[in-house]
Amino acid sequence: MARPAGRSSATATATATAIAIENARILPVSGPAIARGTVLIRGGRIEAVGANVAIPPGARVIDAAGKTVTPGLIDSGVQTGIVEIPVSADGTDDESTTDARVSAAFTVVDAFNGNSTVIPVTRVDGITRVLVTPSATGNVFLGQGAVMDLSGAQAPAAITRAPAVMLAALGETGAGVAGGSRSTAILRLREILEDARDYALNRAAFNARNRRDYSRSRLDLEALQPLLKRQVPLAVLANRASDLLAAIRLADEFNLRLVLVGAAEGWMVAGELAQAHVPVVVKPLTDIPSFDSLGATLENPARLSRAGVPLALASFDTQNSRNLRQEAGNAIANGMDRDAALAAVTLGPARIWGVADRLGSLEPGKDGDVVIWSGDPFELTTSAETVFIKGVEMPKDTRQRALLERYRARR
Repeated sequence: MARPAGRSSATATATATAIAIENARILPVSGPAIARGTVLIRGGRIEAVGANVAIPPGARVIDAAGKTVTPGLIDSGVQTGIVEIPVSADGTDDESTTDARVSAAFTVVDAFNGNSTVIPVTRVDGITRVLVTPSATGNVFLGQGAVMDLSGAQAPAAITRAPAVMLAALGETGAGVAGGSRSTAILRLREILEDARDYALNRAAFNARNRRDYSRSRLDLEALQPLLKRQVPLAVLANRASDLLAAIRLADEFNLRLVLVGAAEGWMVAGELAQAHVPVVVKPLTDIPSFDSLGATLENPARLSRAGVPLALASFDTQNSRNLRQEAGNAIANGMDRDAALAAVTLGPARIWGVADRLGSLEPGKDGDVVIWSGDPFELTTSAETVFIKGVEMPKDTRQRALLERYRARR
């Protein structure tokens, strides 16, 4: 069977030829809906959006009457491009390290595979960028995540922002790798952060071997400097309400930018999260209670959104990231405002991960990540008919489609 190419014209530099998507219902996210408008893309970027956009001569014109146009969707916290076959296949899984001395320095970028078969099946459902993150292992610091495009390009061409975040584990996960207690996980994080702060002040003495030993390697201590300088946020994996508040206290202690990931009981402390301006990344379909999240509910995204918490919706499912819009649809069904849900899979994550200057909304100057939907993007019967990444139309080929075509032709 011919394997669909992960790299094709999708990775080519966008030409100067303009693309005009006209007669569409446009949802810019950053502004009100346009009932019948045009999106003009040129040179890989959005040039104009509106009801009366002049189409330049020679432009490729796409009549999107009856269609809906949105920015490309962004999924946060997946291992797309670094995990091909989870768990069962050695050599296809680069999502974590067991080396505790470089757990903070660990980065997903060098393992990213633009030819991954997971990429095409993800982008055909309108997801154009992902925050690729390490997964939880035997360390409280998990490593550095990066925003990557799904064009099929390799690094560095596929990199949108790296590092975009530093990940750490508290709650049940953190306790499991730090002596069995949530308190120990906090102590470990505090020790490592104190060492990184001391290293920054005494780097010359350390290099001259005139400084005390640190709990982590030089590589880890260097990797933590952008975190201490507030250049990247600390994303903490936690679910229990008390763990979320503990993470806020730790971030305040070290003056860190904080993002909470998981946050199944976030609605219980939504007021505190909103007051602290702490962004939260949640999976809308999380509702099965556990000892780590007894308060899990399908109304979590709606309650957080209504409280004013900066929010991103995520699938947390590398192999099924394409279900992100279904997750958002379920958040709407459970009380979340439709416009807020769209923002939470576009502009919300773009702001959280520091790429809102390029992504997340249909505005002049931003990258041409644009999706033409057959209807309402949050309806299951809707499909992403055309997907552009940086102004280049993506192929519809996937491994699944290739299998379908192979066996449909057989008697």
